[in-house]
Amino acid sequence: MARVLITGAAGFLGSHLCDRFIKEGLHVIGMDNLITGNMDNIAHLFPNKSFEFYHHDVSKFVHVPGELDYILHFASPASPIDYLKMPIQTLKVGSLGTHNLLGLAKAKKARILVASTSEVYGDPLVNPQPEEYWGNVNPVGPRGVYDEAKRFQEAMTMAYHNFHGLETRIIRIFNTYGPRMRVNDGRVLPAFFSQAIRGEGLTVFGDGSQTRSFCYVDDLVQGIYQLLLSDYHLPMNIGNPDEISIIDFAKEVLDLVDNPKAHVINKDLPVDDPKVRRPNITKAKEILGWSPKIDRAEGLRRTYEYFKQVVK
Repeated sequence: MARVLITGAAGFLGSHLCDRFIKEGLHVIGMDNLITGNMDNIAHLFPNKSFEFYHHDVSKFVHVPGELDYILHFASPASPIDYLKMPIQTLKVGSLGTHNLLGLAKAKKARILVASTSEVYGDPLVNPQPEEYWGNVNPVGPRGVYDEAKRFQEAMTMAYHNFHGLETRIIRIFNTYGPRMRVNDGRVLPAFFSQAIRGEGLTVFGDGSQTRSFCYVDDLVQGIYQLLLSDYHLPMNIGNPDEISIIDFAKEVLDLVDNPKAHVINKDLPVDDPKVRRPNITKAKEILGWSPKIDRAEGLRRTYEYFKQVVK
């Protein structure tokens, strides 16, 4: 049985990846220090003999006994509210944590996939963003701790690939949503759903003309799985290119939740908030044969069913 280490295993994406790789017949070793992860996301896996869990911070030396075939590095605070509150930890997991896991992959002769982000493009000057775009990032701004941690992570990963011949994969993840998102993680979708369900004001920053592109989690996991098993080692965008303005997205959530008390309120735009965010997924289509299958209407319906259960 092939063995895979998944860091950030108790998080939103990490827990879905644990589910998928167990379903594919692999032995999954989950690792998380739980600063943003939630054990409830993986509690259902503990009775499964194909799953084990290590409570550990990958910024410190990582030891996993036995053979490893794959490593998926998804440990990191991933929302502005988290990395603004934990800037040092965010930088360390992207740098020291990545270095530790690349070293582990080298020692175990394992293939490693690292989770990068569309944030490496910063506030982009081109739309949609292709992998060849180098980005427009403020390294000393409030978002720089996350953006630069991920840019360094990519550089370190490529260095291990080029210098050591390590089997590496780099995924640039665009906005993803679905069940197990944290209610109060500060990102737009959990915020809108929570506010709408509670009958509060949906917080739209600026005039809401800024755009995002939302990919349902099952589609993303499929893309990650296909990229891991491919022969492609350069960064690849995985996301849904269906772009929507934040104000129109707020209206879709209001229509779905249908709470007469809910309404839109406007607040000042945060510093360095990207004006556009949309992936060019030509490479994913041509190299992996991947494209998203679940449209936003269906994805939002599934996600709403989850948030109805967890929003108090």
